[in-house]
Amino acid sequence: MKKVLFYGITMMAMSSLLLSCSSSEDVVDLGTTKQMVNMVADPKPVQLTEAQRVFANDNNQFTLNFLKTVNETDKSGKSFIYSPLSITYVLGMVNDAATGQTEQELEQVLGFHEGGIQAVNDYCKNLIDNLPQVDNKVTLNIANAIFLNKRYTLKQQFEKDMQKYYDAKAEALDFSSSSTLGRINGWCNEKTKGMIPTILDEVDPRMMSYLLNAIYFKADWTSKFDPKNTKEEQFQMENGSTKLPMMHQNVLIRYVKNDTCSAVEIPYGNGMWSMFVMLPEEGKTTNDVIDYLAQTTPVYGSRPYEVDLKLPRFETSSDTNDVDGNLIGLLNKMGINLAFDSQRAEIPNMCDKNVYINMMRQKAKIKVNEEGSEAAAVTVAGMMANSAAPTEPLKAIFHANRPFVYVIREASSGIILFVGKFTGVL
Repeated sequence: MKKVLFYGITMMAMSSLLLSCSSSEDVVDLGTTKQMVNMVADPKPVQLTEAQRVFANDNNQFTLNFLKTVNETDKSGKSFIYSPLSITYVLGMVNDAATGQTEQELEQVLGFHEGGIQAVNDYCKNLIDNLPQVDNKVTLNIANAIFLNKRYTLKQQFEKDMQKYYDAKAEALDFSSSSTLGRINGWCNEKTKGMIPTILDEVDPRMMSYLLNAIYFKADWTSKFDPKNTKEEQFQMENGSTKLPMMHQNVLIRYVKNDTCSAVEIPYGNGMWSMFVMLPEEGKTTNDVIDYLAQTTPVYGSRPYEVDLKLPRFETSSDTNDVDGNLIGLLNKMGINLAFDSQRAEIPNMCDKNVYINMMRQKAKIKVNEEGSEAAAVTVAGMMANSAAPTEPLKAIFHANRPFVYVIREASSGIILFVGKFTGVL
């Protein structure tokens, strides 16, 4: 049975989550007029074929499985933010050159069900072209690049596919030159507008190429928080407590609850992009929420509520190199193994030698404040050659004053762009 978290029904009918009542605090009187979300009717929904909609739903399952795997592996207790979609793009480029069991393994784990290279490429191209056009008030950039060791030559068909479907033009560089590290990190810095200034600590001169994806997202809330209502308040962590700047407003947004957690959908721009914030119910933890997301088909039915909303202003940065086993280890746990195996990888269509993924890393960062959110992620893979309808709103209180889980998602495609957990520990 397919496990689907979100489903976009119409351009303004946001999906539901899964969730539960979070707080019994009284509604705070802000002394100001309650702010109501006013959706702007100018979206440009992403048009997906029936097969591509299945891809989107099942690639979201990869995203949620990745969230669960990171959460189980990272024992630091720190907040984190990642973009599994960025990983999908890098592995999609690798998949274009793969054959046999390696291709099947990549497509199966990513949610493409052995759909074939052409179908995967068409899907990735559709998102690159159309996701950034959904809302002209939201900035979304998806960029891909290939930095090639000048000692190697890419196969002509692979190079054509990279330009056609991934907008990635290969750039040949001297991997033994110190300037190459600056060029690659400079691309990373430029495509994320300075949020992620570096992705590599050094360039390995033995590497055949580095494949990169960068995603940059910036959007204002549809209903902004008034900075005057932001106050230092207690945030209850899993061990102890701290004080954080808590943003506050009364706003008409979608809310849903169940026995595991409660959730709100906080829209950006014209409402097509949203942050879903999921707050564990009393006696539950973020682990329970993440397990629920990965294992359970949720109940739909979120509806507009007049919500007394509190959300911390925060920044989070993450690096898969800080997680035990790093990004390759995480993907191994999810079932991708052959592409990383120097002896068994079947990736013959990238250059004149069979190659495998020798290193992989993602860095990501998010800033959330009264205006909106800014987030970015960069994923790199180093390829090594082998030696061989509206209703009367109800009222709800949603005070995110303890650890929570969140995703940033687009409605018409259902695509999840970022997933994260905020614990109060940075």
